Amino acid sequence: MKVKEAFYLAAALSAVFLGVGFAGEAELKFNTQDFAPFNYEVNGVVSGPAADIIRRICGEMKINCPMHLLPWRRAQDEVANGTAQGLFVIGWNEERAKIFYFSPPILNTEYGFFVRDNNPLKFKQNSDVRGYTVGVFGPSNTATALEKIKAEIKDLTIDMTPDDESAFKKLSLGRVDAVFSNKDVGNDMMRKLGIKNIRYLGRQQSLKYYIGFSQKFTDKKLVDQFNQTFQTLHKRGVIQEILAKYHMEPAQLE
Repeated sequence: MKVKEAFYLAAALSAVFLGVGFAGEAELKFNTQDFAPFNYEVNGVVSGPAADIIRRICGEMKINCPMHLLPWRRAQDEVANGTAQGLFVIGWNEERAKIFYFSPPILNTEYGFFVRDNNPLKFKQNSDVRGYTVGVFGPSNTATALEKIKAEIKDLTIDMTPDDESAFKKLSLGRVDAVFSNKDVGNDMMRKLGIKNIRYLGRQQSLKYYIGFSQKFTDKKLVDQFNQTFQTLHKRGVIQEILAKYHMEPAQLE
């Protein structure tokens, strides 16, 4: 191979692994899933609070940040193989911490149980759902949280579905006893499906949502710059203004 050809090959490979376009402009590619009201598409454009925040940060950094909404498994696979670098929105867990750099926390939310209206249960502790068959979307951080509940109370059956819609339809029809879900996602799903016979029992745990970046395929310096820009915008109140439009609660900086 000639020296000149070798130089261009090395430059191209560097661009792929450091998230830099061939024109020399830094780039971070993001994947997400249909996870309303947090992430969704409007006329083919990835939308929602996290998408708005990412666009604002990337505008401040003057970098390209294309986003794609995909089935969750494919979205994760593309980040795992380097086709994309970022994934949003995600909850923190130990397994993810081994493979992702995390942004500062974006917003506060919660997980809890949904049941049919004719169920008189008042949720106070995990053992209140002992003996239940519980629907949950998974594999997901939500499903991981439910598996921890099952390990604690033992007598609980998990009915894992490939999407939230299937879980809530099953609950509406009485095919499962409850659904474990993000509160905002569940309420949005019921509105979308026109379901009237389900109610939210209450919070089982609070959590925060983040943006994750592949440790293997993302330049740490670029992630640090992204996170510093987020913090600057948070201190200026910009992040709070974006989330307020969606009636969501911003997380405090850690």
